[in-house]
Amino acid sequence: MHAQDSRTTTYTTLQAGRDFRYELEIKRSRFITVLRRAGTEDEARDLVAGLRREFHDARHHCSAFVIGPDRTIQRSSDDGEPAGTAGIPMLEALLKRETAPGATDLSDISAVVVRYFGGVLLGAGGLVRAYSESVSASLELAPLIRRSRLRICCTAVPHAGAGRLENDLRAAGLVMAETTYQDRLTVLRVAVPDHPEAIAAATERIQQLTSGSAALTPEGTEWIDERPA
Repeated sequence: MHAQDSRTTTYTTLQAGRDFRYELEIKRSRFITVLRRAGTEDEARDLVAGLRREFHDARHHCSAFVIGPDRTIQRSSDDGEPAGTAGIPMLEALLKRETAPGATDLSDISAVVVRYFGGVLLGAGGLVRAYSESVSASLELAPLIRRSRLRICCTAVPHAGAGRLENDLRAAGLVMAETTYQDRLTVLRVAVPDHPEAIAAATERIQQLTSGSAALTPEGTEWIDERPA
């Protein structure tokens, strides 16, 4: 399913930018968890490949990732640990992470746990707890953000008044998308919830701010990072 055709209109993900890292020591074994925002399987697997090179002397590089607004892609790997003791617990930690009261919608995220064996066997149950806790503890501290599918609406205004209008729209609580420039006009792009009432309210606001000289033209939809989760 294409992201634009998803059933959901909002979900939680990791903030874009640098990887997030967290380390636990359990019975002398080091568990280094790395989280990365990943919108495709290739991006998720790139994290595993990069960490294999960085931590080339580690015994295990276990992984799990969830991708898509509807979480349609879910994968995990035990990478040599006993079957079911690493990848699945990591995946469940991603899937069960509560991002708001009663909401479990974390997606577009790849998690890798690098393990340096400390000489003490943890047993199957101990491994499950260690890998699950590694990811869960990382998510407690990682910067998460809400991502929403919004309708993009455009308005073209003279260059001279574009900056002020954009500031007024932001002050009114509207989300601004990319601005483009033509010879004589600035095209402001406003992102609003994808339903008629929200578009009508944004249109009315534009007309109020421009004394009726500007209008909004609805276009396609985009997924936009909105606010910290």
